[in-house]
Amino acid sequence: MSDYLPSLSALRAFEAAARHLSMTLAAKELSVTPGAVSLQIRDLEAALGVKLFERKTRALALTVEGADYFTTLRAAFRLVREATAAIAARARGAVLNVTCTAGFATYWLVPRLSRFEAIHPEIDVRISASHRVLDFQRDGIDLAIRHGLGGYDGLVSERLVDDELVPVCIPKLASALGDTPLPDALADFQLIHDVYRHDWQLWLEAAGATKVDASRGPIFMHGNGAYEAMKAGLGFALMRRSFLANELQEGAVIAPFPLGVASRLAFHLVYPGPALERPATAAFRRWLLSQARD
Repeated sequence: MSDYLPSLSALRAFEAAARHLSMTLAAKELSVTPGAVSLQIRDLEAALGVKLFERKTRALALTVEGADYFTTLRAAFRLVREATAAIAARARGAVLNVTCTAGFATYWLVPRLSRFEAIHPEIDVRISASHRVLDFQRDGIDLAIRHGLGGYDGLVSERLVDDELVPVCIPKLASALGDTPLPDALADFQLIHDVYRHDWQLWLEAAGATKVDASRGPIFMHGNGAYEAMKAGLGFALMRRSFLANELQEGAVIAPFPLGVASRLAFHLVYPGPALERPATAAFRRWLLSQARD
């Protein structure tokens, strides 16, 4: 019995009758006769060995077992409807699945996404913030944005964002540096690292700082930990200018040292070659590249 699945038509008849508490309204929704609905439900009750409805004069009520069954079936049918709508929309090219790191989504992509939506309101962009290596076909991914050296076997890789890295902090720490701070002043403050810890050494060497130990300070391996620690006033973080463009302009975050250094690592747009055959994917790629150029 555990492997038994009732017929879909019987389940639809029960779900509709339970929702309306009416055989007549269920029959109207399903474009069949009330007698057909009643027969489907009686066959379902017989197969399950339980009573699903209390049939009263001019009234229909769910039994305890029927109410429990309806709750589960209602959720299942909702999932089926949502999945059907999603695949139908995808076939029309209206759904676009994009995966990127949490940091890229938070600081670069999401703040700009309304611009794309204004141009293409018919395209539903769905973002999955993840560091996991995903399979484009198996996971239903159209485009991926990844941080690295570029070059992915069997995939197209286009350099997207590679602007300079600069030390940033909150205004309170910036004021403690004085009006014309020198890079060696960072020796008195905590350096905050993300997973790419060697970037601080590159910046300090380029800035000519000889008194700062690039190895000290906490390392945040996932998510936006380095940024959150910097915003909490725990020290200086090394971040891309474009990620904090608005906050730098508003003065919420300060870059006390004008020098920036380029990293060999960059954010790349990655996708299978045939992906651009879908108009939605091609449109989003063009928009991403134009935003990166701007």
